[in-house]
Amino acid sequence: MCGITGWIDWERDLTTEKPVLAAMTGTLARRGPDAEGYWVSPRAALGHRRLIVVDPAGGGQPMSRRKGDHEYVMAYNGELYNTPELRQELAARGHVFYGHSDTEVLLNSYIEWGPACLERLNGIFAFAVWDEAGQSLFLARDRLGVKPLFYMERERSFLFGSELKALLAHPEIYPDLDTEGLAEVLVLGPARTPGHGVFRGINELKPGHSLLFDRRGTRINKYWELESRPHEDDLETTVAKVRHLVTDAIRRQLVSDVPVCTFLSGGVDSSAITAVAAEQYLHDGREPLHTYSIDYVDNDRYFKPGRFQPNSDSDWVQYVSGFLNTSHTSIYLDTPDLAAALGMAVMARDLPGMADIDSSLYLFCHEIKKRHTVALSGECADEIFGGYPWYHSPQELQEGIFPWSAKIETKMRAFAPELVDQLKPAECMADRYRATAAETPLLPGEAPNDTRRRQLFYLNFHWFMQTLLERKDRMSMATGLEVRVPFCDHRIVEYVWNIPWEMKTCDNIEKGLLRRALRGILPEEVLYRRKSPYPKTHNPGYLTTVRDCLLDRISDPASPLLDLIDTKYVRVLAGTDTDTFDQPWFGQLMTGPQLFAYLIQADIWLREYKVRII
Repeated sequence: MCGITGWIDWERDLTTEKPVLAAMTGTLARRGPDAEGYWVSPRAALGHRRLIVVDPAGGGQPMSRRKGDHEYVMAYNGELYNTPELRQELAARGHVFYGHSDTEVLLNSYIEWGPACLERLNGIFAFAVWDEAGQSLFLARDRLGVKPLFYMERERSFLFGSELKALLAHPEIYPDLDTEGLAEVLVLGPARTPGHGVFRGINELKPGHSLLFDRRGTRINKYWELESRPHEDDLETTVAKVRHLVTDAIRRQLVSDVPVCTFLSGGVDSSAITAVAAEQYLHDGREPLHTYSIDYVDNDRYFKPGRFQPNSDSDWVQYVSGFLNTSHTSIYLDTPDLAAALGMAVMARDLPGMADIDSSLYLFCHEIKKRHTVALSGECADEIFGGYPWYHSPQELQEGIFPWSAKIETKMRAFAPELVDQLKPAECMADRYRATAAETPLLPGEAPNDTRRRQLFYLNFHWFMQTLLERKDRMSMATGLEVRVPFCDHRIVEYVWNIPWEMKTCDNIEKGLLRRALRGILPEEVLYRRKSPYPKTHNPGYLTTVRDCLLDRISDPASPLLDLIDTKYVRVLAGTDTDTFDQPWFGQLMTGPQLFAYLIQADIWLREYKVRII
């Protein structure tokens, strides 16, 4: 994994702008701590930061190759999981390879097939190809949006980068926030509208899209989308196909020239990945697989079961690790560290995010990086197979709102009434909901509940899943750790999308289909453990810490947060028992303490990024 950035300009001579390119590229050093590279011509400048995973000697970037009179230069962030098949086909077509990196395979794929190469790729990626002779830039992002890519088109120029910070490092790009951008942060946050870059003029290339920029302007193409069709396989065949797709995706994603490990929570998703990986390691005669879990100091004393967290992970982690004979490390985070890392999480995401849900992942990845460079994680199985409680609630199915933001009014009470009136949160949320729901590829003749559930899956893919993927990418890459997500293999998503709900919930349990597909791979106790999300701290000391920190910040008359919040209400809230505020206002985990932490992050962000509200 890496960080990419670039600048195309039809008027300036970019060979004189190397310091600007270096500054933009330098912001991505944490994504790629192992090497940096640049390629500059009068009209184009590409920068790259590298995290070495495959082919240390032959995978340097930006990488250039020639075909006839054309020189193609590529900057790429990602991993291809069907590299051997593509290499074989390209070699048969006369392409010569000088190393074994997927970078070289991807560049040759573009040279051979042009934009149509995207249809052949199995992987996670964001890449740019500059055609020097044709004076054109091609950008593309993977189907599910695992890897990020932002861009900004100006009058006679175009800039792009893996993260917002790369664009903001350009001296003519400002951190301006208009009303729409403010709504993205305060109303929708920590989610974002697909394609929205928050800061004025900055956009995000959507998942499954490509972009071509030349002297005629910008053209965007949607190269992949879900297709709804009747599911014709019986249950037995469906189970067998799901088993094959999942295990094949996991095995493909173990390829690396550096150490690989897995995240292990003791739930069915991470345990399945760990089981397949551990078996492959045993088959290859390698040392036992390393696994990592996250927990919090004193959580065993304060944990209380609830709707979203029915049980604690720790005992399950040890059981699965022992069953699979992995070399396991439990990483314990303490309250002071968790709160202190809120700022680092903001700098990693470039925005206020999921508070300590972010900072804990950052600290977790930071510890793992001391021994490993690549990890596999169980992200997105719940979105794909229907694991969240809202899929199973008749009321939430019919409400017509984002179920992960159903308590939006809880958060909005913290903001100044006149600002809330300006942002119109209910209207904003409803507009985004309706727009996305209307895009859902429906299947004619489906029952009303099936149609609603299909829309809910679609909404999850484009909103909640994107928030989690953004979190996973930014927090891990900020530590130089590459995290792969096998359940985001597009073949799994395409197949499971059309499987009827009755099959997905077979055996009368959420993700019943996935559990049945994993029989024989995991013990029954783990297979049928009820869903429990990413663990958070339950230590009351955390609430005290973030409450006091927030009060200190808003006691500073220079705090930019004071113009946005209802200070009196926030102070009253800080003095009450927030156990009465225990329903999540975002996702499954963000309750009272996370609201205080979110406001802390907003204050840090406004200060550190020198945000200008216009």
